[in-house]
Amino acid sequence: MGKNWFATRWGIIGVGAFIGIIAALLQKFGNPGNMGICVACFERDIAGAVGLHRAAVVQYMRPEIIGFVLGSLGAAYLFKEFRPRVGSAPIVRFILGVFAMIGALVFLGCPWRAMLRLAGGDGNAILGLAGLAFGVFLGTLFLKNGYNLGRAKATYPSAGWLLPLTMLGFLVLMLIYPQVSGEAKSGVLFYSQKGPGAMHAPLVLSLVVGLGIGFLAQRSRFCTMGALRDLILFKQTHLFGGFVALVVFAFATNLLVGQFHPGFAGQPVAHTQHVWNFAGMMLAGLAFALAGGCPGRQLFLSGEGDGDAAVFVLGMIVGAGFSHNFGLASSPNGLGPHGMAAVVLGMAVCLFIGFTMRKTTKSA
Repeated sequence: MGKNWFATRWGIIGVGAFIGIIAALLQKFGNPGNMGICVACFERDIAGAVGLHRAAVVQYMRPEIIGFVLGSLGAAYLFKEFRPRVGSAPIVRFILGVFAMIGALVFLGCPWRAMLRLAGGDGNAILGLAGLAFGVFLGTLFLKNGYNLGRAKATYPSAGWLLPLTMLGFLVLMLIYPQVSGEAKSGVLFYSQKGPGAMHAPLVLSLVVGLGIGFLAQRSRFCTMGALRDLILFKQTHLFGGFVALVVFAFATNLLVGQFHPGFAGQPVAHTQHVWNFAGMMLAGLAFALAGGCPGRQLFLSGEGDGDAAVFVLGMIVGAGFSHNFGLASSPNGLGPHGMAAVVLGMAVCLFIGFTMRKTTKSA
């Protein structure tokens, strides 16, 4: 097999640039403001679409997420990288996914959306990205001190297919029960009539974009958390080039299409409680670092057959249900009634996991 150009420095920069441009254009074609792509927000919308929460403004079966997994699956099979595998501590990965989502929804965005918010002029994203970097930094301290959830081992191919098949099932449901104008529910799926959930690009466009990004990200190993982790831990800038390219090209695209609006107040689906913008993403960053990948990377790994990543993805979707059912998620008006408590609890749980799951020399 020839050299994988997408995994080179310029390949990763190219993939980051592509995601930045496409995400900004998806906003132009109907996705919410500064939310051309947000893995956390879109998984939250999927949770709403299948009834895991009843927040009527964030319910939509996002085709981009489905495309991420199926596009990665296609790339993995085409290049003989589909490796069904499972590791250890599935309950830990699930809980990390839950709290990663809770932290992201306190901030109102995953790392991708934090970057896209910055590229759209949202100053609140600076606090979120700083919190993300600090959370990943805390995670690197645990990694340096022996934190390890165990080595993955090969398993049955059917196990690696389960999350992609679930996503395919979601797509089939969407085709069988399409959105009906003026109806909040179509068959078994819920659809927002207003708010971010009601804002979406055409289904085919969203799906094709998702498939394309899933394919390219699988080839390039694109990961925002990994970019920060490698920069902090090893002083490596290989993945970080893609991180920077995403912001720069999304910013340039926003300028060209008139979507750049600098400031802190009045930004789309954002709040100005700076301490909690920082703290929410600190929690998310720590959870991503302990789980071994940002939410996008977890979807791409799931497409490769990684059962650990699939458990994390399911944890995030369930965490979205908790967030909206229990008043943990923020809104443009500010924090949810129990958002602060959830961040404090989440940090305690992640620190507990980090401190107690270390392989020392004696126990090795």
